[in-house]
Amino acid sequence: MSSFRIFDIAGSALSAQSVRLNTVASNLANADAVSGDENTVYRARLPVFQAAAEPGQDDAAGVRVLGVVESQAAPEKRYEPGHPLADAQGYVYAPNVNVVEEMANMISAARSYQSSVDVMNTAKDLALATLNLGR
Repeated sequence: MSSFRIFDIAGSALSAQSVRLNTVASNLANADAVSGDENTVYRARLPVFQAAAEPGQDDAAGVRVLGVVESQAAPEKRYEPGHPLADAQGYVYAPNVNVVEEMANMISAARSYQSSVDVMNTAKDLALATLNLGR
């Protein structure tokens, strides 16, 4: 087992949390966007992760982002007949984004990202200390 594998694992975690943060940012940016058609309204997006294992090894070696999927929850239907985007029945459709849930998700992703940065810094410091033992 390579002693530098920790950098690959922490790097995959950084990449995954970056995708998660970008997804949350996209959801929050579109939380107030409305549409006159429920098929075209913004839907919350969710990243899908999978434990990544190297071929021939049983243990996980990081995380892989499989993709970003749209939520299947129904959009919020609001009766606003005076709205310029209202449909023929007077309804507008708002995204299915829960702002409080997204903020909690953002805090969690930011803390996970920072933890991965700390892991990389600690691994780097330990590697440097090991190299300095030979002096």
